[in-house]
Amino acid sequence: MNKPSADEIAAAAGRTIPDVVGPHLRVLFSGINPSLYSAATGHHFARPGNRFWPALHGAGFTDRLLHPSEQHLLPSLGLGITNVVARATARADELSPVELIAGGKLLTHVVRVTEPTHVAILGVTAYRTAFGRPKARLGPQPDQIGGTPVWVLPNPSGLNAHFQLPALITEFLRLREATS
Repeated sequence: MNKPSADEIAAAAGRTIPDVVGPHLRVLFSGINPSLYSAATGHHFARPGNRFWPALHGAGFTDRLLHPSEQHLLPSLGLGITNVVARATARADELSPVELIAGGKLLTHVVRVTEPTHVAILGVTAYRTAFGRPKARLGPQPDQIGGTPVWVLPNPSGLNAHFQLPALITEFLRLREATS
């Protein structure tokens, strides 16, 4: 995967990335929305500094560290990727509450169609807004999305300074152990 230029990254604003899905998913991971870098490359969690792929591997979901360009391998491992909001932005805080709520409704539809065993939302603040759960915390949720159990994980973006990689791996591992 070639590194996109600054102009290519800037031009990616508002673009979308196709979901990575397949039959019999154990976990459908839902990011908040794609970064401009991800939209420029066409790969989820592609921005340098994003810890999704290292956390996925560190928690044992994959037997090796995958590169974002290898996202197509995930469905064969029972894993998929989507987003609450499809529109790429520089930062997740550029999304309005209305957009997150609408995205939550679309995510519910994706979950109903793909029928994963679990859905994992990567960002507690986005989950709270999109699904009207202002007191939600990390971990398993008492509610379901589209009839599917929900787990909330920390946002793996490098912009999330509250969680460093070891803590992210711990949270991803809790999910893996609960879904194995």
